[in-house]
Amino acid sequence: MNLERIQRGLVAAVAATCLVSIFAAEIFLALAVLTYLARLVRGSARLEHLPLDGPLLAFAVWSILSAAFAPDPLVAHRSVKQLVLFSLFYLAVDTLRDAEARERVVDAALLGGLVLATGAILQYCFLGFDTLQHRPRSFLGHYMTAAGLVMGVLLVAAARLAFRRGPWPRPSARDVRAFAVVGGALAVLTLLQSADLFAVEAERLFVAALAATAASLVLSRGSWPDRNTGALLAILTVPIATAALLLSLTRNAWLGTLAGLVTLAFLRAPKALWLLPAGAAALLALGPERVLGRLTLTDASSRDRYYMWQAGVDMIRDKPVFGQGPRMIQAVYPAYRWPEAPNPRTPHLHNNALQIAAERGLPCLAWWLWMVAAMLGDAWREVRRGAFGPGWAAAAAFALLVAVLVAGLFEYNFGDSEILMFLLLVSSLPYALRRQRAGAAAAPA
Repeated sequence: MNLERIQRGLVAAVAATCLVSIFAAEIFLALAVLTYLARLVRGSARLEHLPLDGPLLAFAVWSILSAAFAPDPLVAHRSVKQLVLFSLFYLAVDTLRDAEARERVVDAALLGGLVLATGAILQYCFLGFDTLQHRPRSFLGHYMTAAGLVMGVLLVAAARLAFRRGPWPRPSARDVRAFAVVGGALAVLTLLQSADLFAVEAERLFVAALAATAASLVLSRGSWPDRNTGALLAILTVPIATAALLLSLTRNAWLGTLAGLVTLAFLRAPKALWLLPAGAAALLALGPERVLGRLTLTDASSRDRYYMWQAGVDMIRDKPVFGQGPRMIQAVYPAYRWPEAPNPRTPHLHNNALQIAAERGLPCLAWWLWMVAAMLGDAWREVRRGAFGPGWAAAAAFALLVAVLVAGLFEYNFGDSEILMFLLLVSSLPYALRRQRAGAAAAPA
């Protein structure tokens, strides 16, 4: 039994399902971790030290300490279990060190993202998810999670295309059939949801089929997928994800996407940045009224963020070392809420840095900033090693990190399990490239 191939298939299933079902993704992650541990025991794999070991360990330890000092330690410790998701980072570094596995796992992620974005568009068009209060969320529980993931998939697809060399690919008959089957299955699922007929069961079957397809992308030794399948997935993903992102009416995801695309333009062709003002002018002149109507800072949502940030600062002043405790913000917010805030409650503070500092203390914020800075620095160094070839992967990681940080100024996306899993998967790419290079250098001539 080839445990390494099993691990690759499971990681591909995680890559696809983390975009549509956190329950399925966590199951496949657990199976993949068990497989990796079995390989470690057998000596067919090794756990290497990474530059993130220090900040990750410090962040985890301080989070546990913060939970211990929380007003309700049991609830806080249940929230800290999200730290287990960081195992995906080490798992992905080991899995993606192989060039072919890396390409196919990213294909699986793009397939999951394509399904997510298409599902959001179908919801908007046919299921009544077309108002500001009822926005499309596709397979997920919240529209902001869906928008954040669509943002990430769009940037990965754009990076893959921007750093591609050679002629544009032509779809094979097998590619056309495969994409048609996925589109037909989504149409049937939408029809069942519209009729409220076996909708839950159909969605579960669809997610299971998606996971199986993702695993087959990595494990197949047949004629499909071929060398053009990944590029075709990226070509399809860019316009569909763009449409889904606009329909989401989610401003933090728009800002993050803009920052990520500007980053890719800077890395690939800095002169293209001159097109940015022209694009902004075209959007203002031709943009749909629904989109332009969201470009405001005077609405209740924007004002609520301002006042909840003020409350967050007060929380930090009150408990600067260990914070209020993980998952305690919603419970303590009424005591810190400013009278001018439109909403009496909030689940989080809609800002990554403020949320982490208020929940877990300023030292934990320092570890988090160290971790993010290390990820950005390592991705940047891999980009500078070579823009083309495998360099697209490092560019995708760098652009996604920038996008998540910018979107995270107005949303606590780091605490969203689906977005965190996708971010960890993509952020592992520069370290996987480094491991591949080290393995090639150590191989006998």
